[in-house]
Amino acid sequence: MLNEGNFNAGINALARFDRDVLAQPGVTHVIVMEGINDIGAANAAVDELIAAHRQMVERAHARGLKIYGATLTPYEGAAYFSAEGEAKRKALNQWIRTSGVYDAVIDFEAVVRDPAAPTKIKAEFDSGDHLHPNDAGYKAMGESIDLSLFKPAGS
Repeated sequence: MLNEGNFNAGINALARFDRDVLAQPGVTHVIVMEGINDIGAANAAVDELIAAHRQMVERAHARGLKIYGATLTPYEGAAYFSAEGEAKRKALNQWIRTSGVYDAVIDFEAVVRDPAAPTKIKAEFDSGDHLHPNDAGYKAMGESIDLSLFKPAGS
């Protein structure tokens, strides 16, 4: 979201938000699920991530778009997992859920977390790196989205 990271992954999400999202023809809604690499690889502070989320919301709203915040999924077992990072992920998710800044919240964490070990992805949804869901996990995440969020106004 804020950093190019240790992986030379390209321009950070905040810097390319206008180009990759706002400038796309016909866009009406945005889902933001950003921050885990900033927490794990770049050790970003929660207040920095919240400021970046707020900036995306403000920019989307300035264009008349609906913007939904998606919670970050568990990542214990991933190469860059730490207890400090987990505390940051929980704090950011709490902010996403309760701040009221987003037009709605899509709770992907609730969909894929292991109820017996809430800091981990359920085994049946884990791609093997303990960070990214597998196909079944992404399917469950997609199916959890309330499609009424995308209905045109007045319908």
